[in-house]
Amino acid sequence: MASDVVLVIGGGPAGLEAARGAADLGAKVVLVEERDHLGGTPVFERYAALTHGFQDAEEVMNRLAQEVTTHPNVQVKLSTRVVGCTGSKGDFHVTLTKVSDGASETVHAGAIIVATGFQHFDPGRETQVYGYYEYPDVITLADAEAMLKARKFVRPSTGLPPERVCFIQCVGSRDRQIGNEYCSKVCCGIASKQAIEIRQQVPNCKVYIFYIDMRMYGYWENEIYWPAQEQYKVNYIKGIATEIIQKGDKLLVRGEDTTLGRPMEVLMDMVILSVGMEPSKGTREVARILGLKQNKYGFIEVPHEGVDPVATSVPGIFVAGAAAGPKDLDDSMSMAGAAAMKAVAAIRRAIAVASGG
Repeated sequence: MASDVVLVIGGGPAGLEAARGAADLGAKVVLVEERDHLGGTPVFERYAALTHGFQDAEEVMNRLAQEVTTHPNVQVKLSTRVVGCTGSKGDFHVTLTKVSDGASETVHAGAIIVATGFQHFDPGRETQVYGYYEYPDVITLADAEAMLKARKFVRPSTGLPPERVCFIQCVGSRDRQIGNEYCSKVCCGIASKQAIEIRQQVPNCKVYIFYIDMRMYGYWENEIYWPAQEQYKVNYIKGIATEIIQKGDKLLVRGEDTTLGRPMEVLMDMVILSVGMEPSKGTREVARILGLKQNKYGFIEVPHEGVDPVATSVPGIFVAGAAAGPKDLDDSMSMAGAAAMKAVAAIRRAIAVASGG
């Protein structure tokens, strides 16, 4: 029997927008989130401000979560995991389990939207040339976000404001040796945004960004990239960092200045690694449970991304946001709206067919 319920898996930006969109279209929505709160990575990783627009991340996510939790058509299930699924388009039976006590229930859904997001690349997983687990003053974009949110951007080793900070781009992205050949899309913009925030909070700090090439999408060029250079005097250096070592109380960054074609050695107080996106553990698990094809990187495969960017290999199951690959917030929200529309259309067609209409 066909169901009029849309099941949304994931309570981050894409999941929240998909739930809101489907509910606004009149569908009954069940939103499942493994954590005990909504908001996804921007809240869990304590993001300071969103790229682009510099809106307070927590405020934006809380506002979106409030719209979902108070919507009469939405039922939210926190601390809940998807552990099983049977059936087909219009008639899925999805088994859920409470994280706390293992209690299980089954949701009968006509369509499913997967919005399980991404995880940040672990810079120490493959190699320690960056010294992430060795030197306290080597941090990641996510670490820096938490500091900036707390308005306490300091050297972890001393607790004092840094005088020289550099970003190293494409850590875990565009790297054939580790198998992540893809660009993670957001890292250049986030590094530039954070560089501006560092200069705002620590005006005397000099900030450098070492990059292969800067990739600014849409309006990021004018909103982030040029203001970082012209207003905040951030130094962009085309170069590749190959090693970071401790030298006294500083970090020595070795590499190559690719513009000048010569070796490079610079001393820094802090190094921020611009880590890329990888499929989250939840994305991999849900793909396996739902029988969805994954691409060679582990993201959920979209068979015809150009003309149907939210389709999956299973009819009636749709994907939104970074579960399908590196996405910025605009991409995620746009995909979520499209997935909501497709899911509602799918259940209405299934109900019409089942009723002989």
